[in-house]
Amino acid sequence: MPDRSDVMYLYDGSLEGLLCCVFESFRRRELPFCVQSADAPQLSLCPVRAIETDLSHAARVRRGLRRTASDGAWELFELGYYTCHPQRELLALDFVHLAMRHGPAVLSMLADDTVAALTKATRQLCHEAHQYQGFVRFSDSGGVLTAVIEPKNFVLPLLAPHFCDRYQNDTFAIYDKTHGMLLAYARGQHAILPVEGFDAPAADEEELRWRALWKSFYNAIAIDERYNPTCRRSLMQKRYWRHLTELDPQVPTRRASIEERLRAGERVAVPDRLRGYSPEQLRQALAGDPLRALYEPKGEKDEPQ
Repeated sequence: MPDRSDVMYLYDGSLEGLLCCVFESFRRRELPFCVQSADAPQLSLCPVRAIETDLSHAARVRRGLRRTASDGAWELFELGYYTCHPQRELLALDFVHLAMRHGPAVLSMLADDTVAALTKATRQLCHEAHQYQGFVRFSDSGGVLTAVIEPKNFVLPLLAPHFCDRYQNDTFAIYDKTHGMLLAYARGQHAILPVEGFDAPAADEEELRWRALWKSFYNAIAIDERYNPTCRRSLMQKRYWRHLTELDPQVPTRRASIEERLRAGERVAVPDRLRGYSPEQLRQALAGDPLRALYEPKGEKDEPQ
């Protein structure tokens, strides 16, 4: 590998831009001391070299890495770009230099600091993505499923295949609040787009009822004698809790039915299918609701109108 220089590379923050940094490093036969995104540059007294994104150069680096090293080396490079490691760009660039010198054997060079650090970071990325496959909580907003997550790593590219396959017939959006990115899916097509702020639609009455039902189910299946908060925190860190419906303190364990709230004189937003119904018609419509037993209080009977 060439000697470390005192120049800093500045790129546009994209994966193709990072590949162009690799291309420029090989072309100039230099190793920058730092690689930074133009979105969050840091003050430096060293000279800065701005790297323009050229898709043809990015494609050459991608093909060369897969041909000289292996598909596994390319996968490690790509996953390394998605991690939250503070020096992920420099690690990825140094890794390519090692891969072009040692070929496929680079993946087993875990004694090397660069390979070890990049491998550890990608394992944390994959573990977090696996966790979010079970910790994403969707809300129904007019037929569109929406969810908000706050991951450390950029996990949306890893979550996309899972959720696009699982909800093939639905329309959904997962907002990454940490990175300001949105995974949108509709009609078999998905895209990951930058978003400046995302306000989830307000939950309607039916959505609030389903949240209460889910929290009631969560509490009902719990075994009090086996309650172990230390074990739970070790398996599911508290940073995941803020967007979990079952752990949201603002969601009641049991939400009163529409009929009960109307009886108490409260103005409520009823589901579209029940709009225009009188209180008596609502009572009759809800009488045949198969979910009524889950949210009606035990022992209570309908009061005469």
